[in-house]
Amino acid sequence: MKRLTQYAQGGGCACKIPAGDLERLLGSAKMPRPRDPAAELVVGLETGDDAAVVRTQDGAVIISTADFFTPVVDDPYDWGRIAAANALSDVYAMGGRPVVALNLLCWPPDLLPYELASEVLRGGAEVAAQAGCHLAGGHSVTDAEPKYGLAVTGTADPDRLLRNDTGRPGLPLSLTKPLGLGVLNNRHKSTGEVFPHAVETMTRLNADASRAALAAGIGCATDVTGFGLLGHLHKLARASGVTAVINASAVPVLDGAAQALREGFVPGGSRRNLDWVAPHLDRGDVPEETLLLLADAQTSGGLLVAGEIPGAPVIGELIENTGHTLIVRS
Repeated sequence: MKRLTQYAQGGGCACKIPAGDLERLLGSAKMPRPRDPAAELVVGLETGDDAAVVRTQDGAVIISTADFFTPVVDDPYDWGRIAAANALSDVYAMGGRPVVALNLLCWPPDLLPYELASEVLRGGAEVAAQAGCHLAGGHSVTDAEPKYGLAVTGTADPDRLLRNDTGRPGLPLSLTKPLGLGVLNNRHKSTGEVFPHAVETMTRLNADASRAALAAGIGCATDVTGFGLLGHLHKLARASGVTAVINASAVPVLDGAAQALREGFVPGGSRRNLDWVAPHLDRGDVPEETLLLLADAQTSGGLLVAGEIPGAPVIGELIENTGHTLIVRS
């Protein structure tokens, strides 16, 4: 049996459909409005936010999201933990609390024993339990590539949502996890080297960061996953009608990530991310290597918060719109 990551063409959030292709796909799809809807849609497709939000007729706010991906590490238990933390992150990025989740499992039984799938599910269940979120069933299909994730439902205070379209000039930008997960995961896939600090980062829930943002009165945030810091910040700045300035030297990076990038372990998704934001980017004299790290496709990355919270470095600020959504300075 090959290593788990060798059964998938991509890995983690780097296997997403490219951001530009996805926006064209969604833009061309006809989405009819529901007849006599049971709830008011508060956050939908328009700004590309992290999850859907509806308000029911009795005033309750429900957050709904789904996220799954191919193996990002060879250990099935760790893959389950990472995929679950990543899916739960969308609820935290909206300022909500996950309530119940459903497993989403695709499995090639002719290639991989079900004992490995059991370990994947065990990892997901442990992280859901840590989050205080019920894990109740789900759906499974046979597939040529293994895939796992969760569909998650959460709740939130209607007056305390975190959104990507509420950024304002003058707000600082804070990042709660270091970058570099994409290149380290790609190195792991290519060489089998294990990076425990990357696994720890990916399995760490964004619950504390979300609560800290709400406690600080912050209303604008997103999480940093497959479209990289630059991609998700571009979406935030575009939705908010502002320009985001990043001080590259202030952005935290995982140990070993810069070396992995220099040695060529760059996911195709990271390069596509940079190509997507390039027309909207004022890069000055910042080198390509730095930009690739800023565009690195993260799996279960941190929260990007328009405001300051304890323990999170400030990496830039939002300013009045300059015509670019992004400015990167050394």
